[in-house]
Amino acid sequence: MGLFSFIKSAGKKLGLVDDEGETPPDAEAVKKELEGLNLGTDKVEVTVEGDKVVLKGDVENQSIFEKAVIAVGNTLGISKVEAAELKVASAPAKEPVLYTVKKGDTLWEIAESQYGKGKGAKHTVIFEANRPMLSHPDKIYPGQVLRIPELES
Repeated sequence: MGLFSFIKSAGKKLGLVDDEGETPPDAEAVKKELEGLNLGTDKVEVTVEGDKVVLKGDVENQSIFEKAVIAVGNTLGISKVEAAELKVASAPAKEPVLYTVKKGDTLWEIAESQYGKGKGAKHTVIFEANRPMLSHPDKIYPGQVLRIPELES
């Protein structure tokens, strides 16, 4: 666990990126975007190596770990996030369940595909797990990577 793949040509534009998304954002822009989400990533270091972001440091819990990975991975020009040295303070980080949005997907359909038939109403769990990166449940786009949290028993 530790290296996550994303679609380089999909995501939020930070700074100057050419039309093909060939120039990834610099580490400062990525760190500023991450801090602006107020996830609790103040002890996280960000470096950019080509089209890969490397995250190092400590976060409080698994949720923050996963949100940090998808927040920087869903940046235009980034194709990989390495988080092997991003540690969860309360317990070892677990392998997150991630889902890449396809054309025509809705959160309802994603919930049914991930949690099972008849569980579409759990789409709100996915939406809440991806806030503040998602501002509205209908505003997802192809190529965007979402975290899929476990359902509480």
